[in-house]
Amino acid sequence: MSAPLVRALVVLGALLVLGSVNYSIYAKEQIKRNGEVMYLDLAPVDPRSLMQGDYMALRFAVAAEIARQRRQGNTVSLQLDSRRIAHLPEPGSSGSLPVRYRMRNGQVWLGTNAYFFEEGSALRFAPARYGKFRVDPRSGEAVLVGLCDAQLKEL
Repeated sequence: MSAPLVRALVVLGALLVLGSVNYSIYAKEQIKRNGEVMYLDLAPVDPRSLMQGDYMALRFAVAAEIARQRRQGNTVSLQLDSRRIAHLPEPGSSGSLPVRYRMRNGQVWLGTNAYFFEEGSALRFAPARYGKFRVDPRSGEAVLVGLCDAQLKEL
């Protein structure tokens, strides 16, 4: 191959990579701006091991329920209560909000498993009881936008 052709292919490859990364960022920003609000209960954890440096490890109660039921596929339909807290629907009823999940190391992964924050502000997030998500109702893609206390007040 000639040098100009190789350069053109490298530039084209770089443009494709940068274009796809920027589209992914744009899509997440659209979900954060326009997605439906959903809260997920944080699973009980030992607060001493929860904080590690500048992030909080997250586990969600509904993820454990999904894993216990060994659901097939990669989308689950969740029911939102009057406060918009998500739960698996009762048997025989249907959920109202589709949410995509992934399996990672045998665990259900709903959007993320960590919340990063500024160094030294761990005490501010210690009372976290819910993860606040924005969800695209068409794709089911969920984006964590914050942590909330027991009264759903953002921390």
